[in-house]
Amino acid sequence: MVIRPEIFAVIGAGTALRQADRWWFSPRRGRLPAATLRDVTTLQRARANDVTPALLLLGHWLEFTGWCLVAAHGGPWGWALATAAGGVKFRHLQEVSHFGVHGVLTRSGRAGTALSEAAVHVPLGLGPVSARRRRHVREHHPNATLSGVDPNLRELHDSGLSAGVSRRRFLRALVFPLTPAGIVTTLRGIASNLVAGPGRRWRLLGFAVLPAAVAGVFGWKAVLFAYAVPRLLLYPQLAWLSLLVEHRWWDAEPLTGPPAVMEAARCLRLYPRNPVLALLARGTWLPYGDLYHYAHSAHPAVRWNYLPALEAGSLGTPAYTPRALFLGEDAVVRRHFRALTLGSSRRPKHPSAHPATMITGPHMRNRGRRSARA
Repeated sequence: MVIRPEIFAVIGAGTALRQADRWWFSPRRGRLPAATLRDVTTLQRARANDVTPALLLLGHWLEFTGWCLVAAHGGPWGWALATAAGGVKFRHLQEVSHFGVHGVLTRSGRAGTALSEAAVHVPLGLGPVSARRRRHVREHHPNATLSGVDPNLRELHDSGLSAGVSRRRFLRALVFPLTPAGIVTTLRGIASNLVAGPGRRWRLLGFAVLPAAVAGVFGWKAVLFAYAVPRLLLYPQLAWLSLLVEHRWWDAEPLTGPPAVMEAARCLRLYPRNPVLALLARGTWLPYGDLYHYAHSAHPAVRWNYLPALEAGSLGTPAYTPRALFLGEDAVVRRHFRALTLGSSRRPKHPSAHPATMITGPHMRNRGRRSARA
């Protein structure tokens, strides 16, 4: 595989462009390696703007342009590299727009919605931001892990992850987006998204522009390997794995109380003591705060930049902090399988009497004072 230096220059330029947003919102620049919610929200409001998020999204698409060049000129190894990079790139774009859905990507809510629509939802065939906001913010967040209410749990159930699942069906469900049924689900989802809500003609046109432009400028190899395969296979699988590690879906503790207590009982925190795997996950399938889903669930209005500072400071981690996704006794996949097949859920009769050891971290020493502010 021989790739011309100018191709890497394009990818590097896109990466550099993204750093403007990272630097502007950096908690280290605000001297917040660990922080309270008040510290974080004060700094976040002071730095909110509509420019650096646009540069962030533009940088991602400039990188994607570079990977299209890799697919077009890199031969078989270039095809593989572009496919992997395209899937990761779409996963990153999805997570950036996720914070647009929460209204914390930009200073202006309208600007965040417009950027999320134009730079992510329309070109990737996702539904309207308003529909995603209703499903994710209003239906999922308050009802995470609640059967019959949480749309994400329903999605997992529809893939075959239900009580009494066989080992074979469970393993197949782990790669559901790569199965024939999963591919059909992805295609149906895109088709449904394109005709949902007002402006469907513009959504259809906008969705068609990206592959048409890639084909016209870079050729069919770029369309296939940098766009089609990542969009239909790799990106859905990465998003699926991310969904699996958001919560203790089938053995969550039904606690009541402040958000930090409730979410600690139903969230998990992957790779808490393995900085290498944590860094790899943050750069690929758990980007932009997705590794810190407990912190996000407890405080959804906090931008991804400050979730690590919250975890290190006032919030701490939930009780379940697995070291691995697949391997080991405490691995996420193993725990999910036990919960579905062995009825390993341990739900207290009186949730309010559940011991405080459910949660670890400095905020437990001042639980009453800090929970009130949360």
